[in-house]
Amino acid sequence: MSQGNNGFSRRDFIKQSAIGLGAVLGGSSLLAACSPKSEGGSAAVKGGKKVTSCYLPITDATPIILAHELGFYKELGIDSERPVLIRGWAPMAEAFMAGRFNLTHLLAPIPIYMRYSKNFPVKVVAWDHINGSAITVGKESGIKSYADLGGKQIAIPYWYSMHNIILQMIAREYGIEPVIQSKTAPLSSKQVNLFVMAPPDMPTAIASNAIDGYIVAEPFNAAGEVLAGGRIVRFTGDVWKNHPCCVAVMNEKDIADQEWSHKVIQALVKAELWALNNPEQAAHILSKDGSKYLPLPEKIVKRAMMKYDLETYGPSGTGAIKHPEWNARRLSYEPYQFESATRHMVEMMKQTRMDGDTSFLQKLDPGRVHSELMYTAGVEAAASALGGLTQFAAIDPKQPTVREEIISI
Repeated sequence: MSQGNNGFSRRDFIKQSAIGLGAVLGGSSLLAACSPKSEGGSAAVKGGKKVTSCYLPITDATPIILAHELGFYKELGIDSERPVLIRGWAPMAEAFMAGRFNLTHLLAPIPIYMRYSKNFPVKVVAWDHINGSAITVGKESGIKSYADLGGKQIAIPYWYSMHNIILQMIAREYGIEPVIQSKTAPLSSKQVNLFVMAPPDMPTAIASNAIDGYIVAEPFNAAGEVLAGGRIVRFTGDVWKNHPCCVAVMNEKDIADQEWSHKVIQALVKAELWALNNPEQAAHILSKDGSKYLPLPEKIVKRAMMKYDLETYGPSGTGAIKHPEWNARRLSYEPYQFESATRHMVEMMKQTRMDGDTSFLQKLDPGRVHSELMYTAGVEAAASALGGLTQFAAIDPKQPTVREEIISI
């Protein structure tokens, strides 16, 4: 693959982003990511706690990154360390649960697993963003639409993810059975094999034809397009309108200190509002050409955050956008945790095949999950201080904390 104008080649991409599946499940990544500087995440600074956070190299981490990088914590009198890069969901969740960090972002279903399977006192303090994911397939995969997923090998970032939920919703609609098995095992034309892969590995996997496609957060769909010759067949936000994906989380004990926790949440909410209004600048800061939080150049991160046109993705393009009337964005921002979305996510999790023991899901009451897991008071206070929720994407001015979930496969 030839180099673009920025001189960033496929070879560069492979060198900087390939990390191996061991990083998703291996403990060594956890040890490497948690430097002595980040241990004791609630250390006192100027009479209060310092924000110690971690992130995966995806655009979902934008609020946590920008709140530190733009000095929003400092404006509120809180010190913070630069967010620490961790390369897999499992080691990041383990680091948070071990108390190495007092703030992180997680795939929205992971806190449900933490609280109700592991009895960990996690709280979701804000949605990090809405939309921001897609299904990308290899140029030799033979996949032109969802109907072609049968008989294919598709990577997901984690079992407890909106990506797994949405992909299986689609598969069921087309009469395709999701299975979890070895990639060498026989697969019928009415089955799709799912497996976990670290997001940075995905574009190189379709470039080498090791897999047929993947569903993941940005910027790895944009990277798949530009660096691996991939094709986006559907944006997840065009299936589930303005769905949550990653969420910001804290331990209940840290939330109890509301003088501190509400300021942290306000900084996150302000960062979301800034990113919503300044996507080009946000892309630069996150990129390899800016503050180097993501392993990709500004050109690709900007595409991941902003490119959502019908010429490329409409009916005459890849077909990734079927609902232009929704006026959605490829990636957008809205911090409030809607109960309707929590309820639907819990119900969909009960129908979603995952590896491991998921029996605890069947006992969950969606309304109880929302009331116990979602801490909305911080977002409400922050939004009020910053001018109201209606400044954010997809908010009904008449009922800013109520919405209807719209899903169309």
